[in-house]
Amino acid sequence: MTGTTGTSGTTARTTTDRRAETMRSDTISKPLSGKAALVTGGSRGIGAAVALRLAAEGADVALTYESNAASAREVAEQIKERGGRAWTARAALADVDSVRAAVDGAAEQFGRLDILVNNAGTGAQGELGSVEPAEVDRVLTANVRGAYLVAQAAAARLADGGRIVNIGSCVSARVPFPGMTLYAMSKAAVTGLTKGLARELAPRGITVNQISPGPIDTDMNPADGPGASAQAALTMLGRYGTPEEIADSVAHLAGDGARYVTGALLAVDGGFAA
Repeated sequence: MTGTTGTSGTTARTTTDRRAETMRSDTISKPLSGKAALVTGGSRGIGAAVALRLAAEGADVALTYESNAASAREVAEQIKERGGRAWTARAALADVDSVRAAVDGAAEQFGRLDILVNNAGTGAQGELGSVEPAEVDRVLTANVRGAYLVAQAAAARLADGGRIVNIGSCVSARVPFPGMTLYAMSKAAVTGLTKGLARELAPRGITVNQISPGPIDTDMNPADGPGASAQAALTMLGRYGTPEEIADSVAHLAGDGARYVTGALLAVDGGFAA
């Protein structure tokens, strides 16, 4: 009887130890396990790479799209095929109701919201005299008003100790060519948003940081496109970056290793703006 009890106790302790080891292993290999993230503009490019990386780190991931539902579903399916949980929602940055619905839906889908990656935006190019007021409105609506409204809605749902990562641009620090004034202005506003949010949300332990990508090989700015060689030459490393290289930095800022980093601007630009 004593022997049986002893064996049972040993077995129980062994099982408990194994479970603890498994939990420790999961924490190390998937440091975002138990967290829920929302990535805006997650259907392609940088947003898709970020969504996949956060899922690989263990997070449940909601991603928004504006027009390409098929691409968003494809990213979500990749996450699910790898054992993760994913959810998609349409959110037009000009439509405050759809933005709020996407944020609320993400929080309700996963029962919580811990991470916002404020990535959705639009590009713009045109010399000063040729840019029409409608284009100014379009760019500022997406890159400034939209980013603010997403952050505003997410802040109301984020858990204390959460993370916001805003995606800016290297051109807010260095404008190398004519015709980029409007875009540079819109992305400079993201820096103000980042610093203001960091101050405002700090009492809740929520950190807010910005990544400023350099030339990144996406369908909006392909590494083999017109003018690409000139952009690459402006970097110290002499090349375009990849969406995955941006996702690496997002994952760090979203994780526990960046718990004492807030209000910071991280240039992931190959030395473009240095």
